[in-house]
Amino acid sequence: MQSSSLITRNGAVFQRVGVAGAGAWGSALAFCAISAGCDVIVCAREPEVASALSSGNGNPSFLPGIPLPAMPASTAAAALSACDAILAVAPAQHMRASLAALAPHIAPGTPVALCSKGIERDTLKLMTDVLAEELPAAVPAVLSGPSFAADVARGLPTAVTLACADRAVGEVWMRTIGRPHFRTYWSDDLIGAEAGGAVKNVLAIACGVSEGMGLGRSAHAALIARGFSEMTRLGVKLGGRAETLAGLCGLGDLVLTCSSPQSRNMSFGMELGRGRPAAAVLAERTAVTEGAETAPAVVELGRRLGVDMPICETVSELIEGRLDAKAALDRLLNRPMREET
Repeated sequence: MQSSSLITRNGAVFQRVGVAGAGAWGSALAFCAISAGCDVIVCAREPEVASALSSGNGNPSFLPGIPLPAMPASTAAAALSACDAILAVAPAQHMRASLAALAPHIAPGTPVALCSKGIERDTLKLMTDVLAEELPAAVPAVLSGPSFAADVARGLPTAVTLACADRAVGEVWMRTIGRPHFRTYWSDDLIGAEAGGAVKNVLAIACGVSEGMGLGRSAHAALIARGFSEMTRLGVKLGGRAETLAGLCGLGDLVLTCSSPQSRNMSFGMELGRGRPAAAVLAERTAVTEGAETAPAVVELGRRLGVDMPICETVSELIEGRLDAKAALDRLLNRPMREET
């Protein structure tokens, strides 16, 4: 194992990048790092995904039809032991287990960029808190923003936030994964970046429900605007900054995820709006719908912090089967009228 400090001082990028997670997003980020000239190795959960990536057959399980360069891949966390920096891309509810598996193999001081969006359901902790517990000597960063993995893998223009308290490390990350089509903007507000990424997934489900019920574009716009207020209240209460949440990793990500059925969260909400039960929809899916797991955690965290989050609360009850779509709509429409701010 080798610390990344020499790479940070002497090179423009992290030369050896490990990607812990081989879903659509992990594969797209690996493509960006390879395009920057980095040596990349991917740790996949599924042997067939590792085999396809290693042989240059792309990732048909999670990015079907999108060509990717061949990249070494393994199912063993130990394969990342020689890496100078890690992109942690496991889903939020599996992030702790992924980091724990890496812990014996990662040198102290290794930069770890958290690339999943969510709140741990059992503990109500952000991913940076989970990282601090499992890899306390790592240098944390958060990558978040409006970015569909398929768009990034195809080379379509995208812009995201790279939050890192150490600006020098953040700038190395930006050169490592930033490309002309994948623009990265630095911030030192990790909490704001995390809060935006987690809450927007829940709000996208709400917008999907509206779409599935045929409520029109006006209702859709109102949900985005009022949802953004919920996101900002929670993010600021957690210690993030309102201006961060008004940027790419907050409002930008919210607009994207709430506006396209390509979003797993919005498409999930559309099915709920058409009257299908959450369990049946989730059972059909191979990819994770982060908002479905995050919703109860967001609501409970808001309650503990005294933050009013009526849209997120309604989504959570709809997912749990305590409300149907019509009752959820009635609840929101019958809330008392009040001043906007």
